[in-house]
Amino acid sequence: METSIVGVGVGITDRFRTVAEEKSTRIETFAPRALRLDIKVTHRAYRNGRMDDETVELTLTGKGPLVRAEATEADKFVALDQAVDKLVEQLRRAKEKRVDARNHPRGAKLDKGTGSLAGIDVEPASVDVLRAVATGEVPVVGESVEEEEYTPVVIRTKEFGAEWMTVEEAVDRMELVGHDFFLFINARTDHPSVVYRRKGWDYGVISLAAAAPPEAELAS
Repeated sequence: METSIVGVGVGITDRFRTVAEEKSTRIETFAPRALRLDIKVTHRAYRNGRMDDETVELTLTGKGPLVRAEATEADKFVALDQAVDKLVEQLRRAKEKRVDARNHPRGAKLDKGTGSLAGIDVEPASVDVLRAVATGEVPVVGESVEEEEYTPVVIRTKEFGAEWMTVEEAVDRMELVGHDFFLFINARTDHPSVVYRRKGWDYGVISLAAAAPPEAELAS
């Protein structure tokens, strides 16, 4: 497995490179088909008296979906340890789910009349969750590489290509990237949807179903 290490706002020492390459062998044990591990170390400095920190981001590329993990600490070696632990845990959980799926086949069934799902631990979002998303009450975490003055609202924007998949596949992908939610287009309904983590192995799903764009509705 090839390993690439880059630093943003911080130099990569030979010691850190050696430690990172040693820890990559642990990851390779859980992902023998992985082709490349990208390690990004970002240093952040603050002007408001907050202590500087280091963020280590890991991206594992191979035959299949990307697997990501990151951690932030005052020391980049500690952040590396935590990020590796997270990545290994995600790989372990994904392997357990694959084994469970083989031993206990299951399939989700969608009732188009009621919109209910059966055969998977997913339930529709509550009214409170939908209202929080619609009103913008859901907090957004931002990042900044350069020194910046403190502000309570920092928005990080990312754009990805749309992917059509089932709810089950979206849950598996969410587990691999280590996020608490995953945005996708439901292959069964063609609706933009989000799966999100609840408690334990329980998940929820939010879908958007618009009959027509606002302009079309006004014209009619």
